Amino acid sequence: MITIGFLELNSIAKGILAADTMIKAAEVRLIAAKPSCPGKYQVLISGEVSAVESSLRAGEQAAKANVVDSLLIPRVSPQVIEAINMAAMPSKLNALGILEFFSVTGAIIAADAAAKAANISLIEIRLGTGIGGKSFVTFTGDVGAVEEGVRAGAKSVEQSGTLIDQVVIAHPDRELYRSLL
Repeated sequence: MITIGFLELNSIAKGILAADTMIKAAEVRLIAAKPSCPGKYQVLISGEVSAVESSLRAGEQAAKANVVDSLLIPRVSPQVIEAINMAAMPSKLNALGILEFFSVTGAIIAADAAAKAANISLIEIRLGTGIGGKSFVTFTGDVGAVEEGVRAGAKSVEQSGTLIDQVVIAHPDRELYRSLL
């Protein structure tokens, strides 16, 4: 199983430094390193648990004062990485679940929880780029599965207070799906 590590920084320059430090610190795979809104920088890595832990520590140390948030998820659902990269298209579009967050890490945590709790297909995890730093998760499946995924995703972040809204659309119009893909 794959482990992911995520680091969010409030400085683009320090974010690039942290990404370089993280890659050099341990045997990890860089999934993404990019600026996001509003003027932040995100680094997402994967690998074995101990390597990801070491890499995250090194990145946090390299950019101490600029770290906004960090996250480590062992045994992450493989759908999470695909949805972050928008690399997988669901084979069938049914009900639609949407979870919206103030936090990038909240979206990742909730997407993983939803994918593990219900028979859903993640469509996208949008991590703060172009939407004022907010994030959202979209997924599809049978109505019951989507409802369960929304509940599990919302519950997984309930202590953080980062959830803005949650929606289940039982029968979305196909035009709406085209706009999401």
